[in-house]
Amino acid sequence: MFENQPKGLFALALANTGERFGYYTMLAIFALFLQANFGWGEGLTGTVFSTFLMLVYFLPIVGGAVADRLGFGKCVTAGIIVMFLGYLLMAIPAGAGTPAIVIMVCALLMISVGTSLFKGNLQVMVGKLYDEERYAKQRDNGFSIFYMAINIGALFAPTAALKLMDWAQKSLGATEQTAYHYAFGVACVSLIVSIAIYYGFRSTFAHVDSSAKKSATDDRKTAEQHVETPEEKADTRSRLVALFLVFTVVIFFWMAFHQNGLTLTFFARDFTQTSATGWTAMIFDVTNVVAVIAIIYALVAIFQSKTAKAKGIAALVIAAALAFIAYKYSALMGEGGSVEVSAPIFQQFNPAFVVGLTPLSMALFGWLASRGMEPSAPRKIGYGMLVAGLGYVVMIMASVGLSYTLTDEQRVSPMWLVYTYLILTFAELLLSPMGISFVSKVAPQKYQGLMMGCWFGATAIGNFLVQIPAYLWKAVPLTVVWGVLVALCLASFLFIFAVMKKLEKVC
Repeated sequence: MFENQPKGLFALALANTGERFGYYTMLAIFALFLQANFGWGEGLTGTVFSTFLMLVYFLPIVGGAVADRLGFGKCVTAGIIVMFLGYLLMAIPAGAGTPAIVIMVCALLMISVGTSLFKGNLQVMVGKLYDEERYAKQRDNGFSIFYMAINIGALFAPTAALKLMDWAQKSLGATEQTAYHYAFGVACVSLIVSIAIYYGFRSTFAHVDSSAKKSATDDRKTAEQHVETPEEKADTRSRLVALFLVFTVVIFFWMAFHQNGLTLTFFARDFTQTSATGWTAMIFDVTNVVAVIAIIYALVAIFQSKTAKAKGIAALVIAAALAFIAYKYSALMGEGGSVEVSAPIFQQFNPAFVVGLTPLSMALFGWLASRGMEPSAPRKIGYGMLVAGLGYVVMIMASVGLSYTLTDEQRVSPMWLVYTYLILTFAELLLSPMGISFVSKVAPQKYQGLMMGCWFGATAIGNFLVQIPAYLWKAVPLTVVWGVLVALCLASFLFIFAVMKKLEKVC
C-alpha cells in the first residue's frame, strides 16, 4: 500500500493532518455552538454554517491562481499563519452580542482566506510529485493515502472537542457557551504542529515547492512563445469541458455529504438515543475505533508482506489490539455497560471509516486493475453519487414514524446514523480522492492551480446548498428532508453516466 510512493507524499500528508485536526475540531461543534451561544434557529444556523463552508472551499480558486504566480510554498506558509490568527479569534469568549458576532465573522473570514492559500496548493504539490514517470502509475493510490491522512486528523477531532469542553466546565468552571471556545483554541496548537512538519521534512518535496514560482514563470513564457495548434486547442477545450462536467456533479455530492455537520447532527441531538450499551457503546470510544483500524491494517499487512518477520509483527499487532478491546469491554461492563452519546461524537465515524477502509479499497481496485477491470475515475465518481443516495435511503428508513415532537422513549438507535456514515464513506472514497486525482491528471499544465481551485469552487457551491435541508427542517417531514437528497444524488448519477464518453476520452 505504501510502497513505491514519493517520500514527499508522507510529509505533505502529515502537514495536512495537523491542519485538518484543528478544522474538524471546530466543525464538529460549530453548528451546536451557533445555537447554544446565539440562540439561532436551524435555518439561520444552516446559513452561517454553509456560508462558512462555501468560503472555505470557494476561495482556493483565488489561492490557486495566486500560487501559479507566486509559488506554492509561500502560499502554504502564509495560509497557516492567517488560519492561526483566525482560530485565535474564535477562541475568544466574547459573549452573544453584536461584538461577538463581528469577532466571529472576522475569524471565519480569516480561516477561509488561510485555507484558500493552504489546502488547494498543498494538493497541487502532491499532484506534482507524480509528474515523475517512475511515480505516475501510483497517482490514484497516492491521493488515497493523502486523503486517508487528512481523515486521521478528523478522526480524533470530535473526541478532542468534547473532552476539552468537559474539562473547561469541570476544572475551570466555564459555562457551556464559554467551553466551546476552548475547543476552538486547540486548532491553534494543531497548526503549529502542521507548520513544524512542513518545514521539518521540506527536503522531501523541495523540488515541487521551491521551484514552483520559477516553474510557473517558465510555463507562462513557454505558453506565450508557443502557438497552439488546432489539435492542441481542441484537446485543451475537451479537457476543460470534462473537468467542468465533473465539477457540476460534485456540487450535489458535497451538498449531501456535508449534512454531517448540520442536519445529521440535528438528528443525532433530537432523534437519537443519548446512551448506548454493550458492544454498541464500545464504538463511541475513539481508542476502540483505533484498535479496530489497527487490526484492519495488520490483516492487510499479513496478506501483502513478503517476509515471515513482517507477517509475525502484524500478527502481534492483531493480538495486542484484540486484547486491548477485550480489556476495554470488560472495564465497560464493570462500570455498568453504558456510555453517554453526545451529538458531535457521531462525526468521528466518517473519518474512522475512511482510514479503515482506504487500504481495503486500494486493494480492491488494485486487484481489479491487475485484471483490466478497474473503473475509470469518472465512473467511480458516478457510482459514488449512487452510493450517497443509498445512504439517505437509510435515513428515510430511520425516520419513518418520527415527528419533531417525539418523546425520549421514541428516540431511535444510534446505529442508524453509524450505518449512514458508513455508506456515505463508501461514496466519499469513490468520489473525493478520485476527483482530486482526476483534476491533477486532466487539467492542462497552464491551468493546474486554477483547475484545482475550481474543484474547491464546485465543493463551495455544494457547501452553500447545505443550508437547504436545514430550512426544510421542521417545515416538512423528516422523510421528505432525506428524500430531497436521495433525488439529487440519483439525478447526478444519471447525469454523469450520460456524459461518460466525454469524460473518459480525456482520461
